[in-house]
Amino acid sequence: MSGKPGAFLDRDGVLIEDCGYPHRAEDLKLIPGVAAAVRRMNQGGYRTVIVTNQSGVARGLFSEDRMHAFNALLVAKLAEEGAIIDAVYACPFHADAVEARYRHPDHPDRKPNPGMLMRAIAEHDLDPARSFIIGDQPTDIEAGRRAGVKGFLFAGGDLDRFVREDIGL
Repeated sequence: MSGKPGAFLDRDGVLIEDCGYPHRAEDLKLIPGVAAAVRRMNQGGYRTVIVTNQSGVARGLFSEDRMHAFNALLVAKLAEEGAIIDAVYACPFHADAVEARYRHPDHPDRKPNPGMLMRAIAEHDLDPARSFIIGDQPTDIEAGRRAGVKGFLFAGGDLDRFVREDIGL
């Protein structure tokens, strides 16, 4: 497959602090170095794509509209700092959903399944062999593996340093 390189980014714990189902403006706290890391990826020619499991919707903690608004707020905040997110894919499905429309025993988009990555690869003409995913959970890395994308496990700290030193951008 020919295409552009993609940088797949988990949201909670990689781009923003994971405060437990973040969905309100006051929950939006960027991880140190996030804007610089995304700018580094942009300058390196990578399409940047957020891929995030959002079971808070399925659990009835907030609406799908609220999830989309929060994601848009994150994208806008990064853009203010010159860091461009090209696309956001979010999976609101979970096996234990309180609302039937979000209940699925093993949704293809829910990481570790690769559905969100595969859709992004197809919709944005990305080359999996030249792409990577940064996640804070083994499920993120497994989703990357299943999509043919190299995975990097982020344990916290400064994301720009991690991208520069561990990924080599």
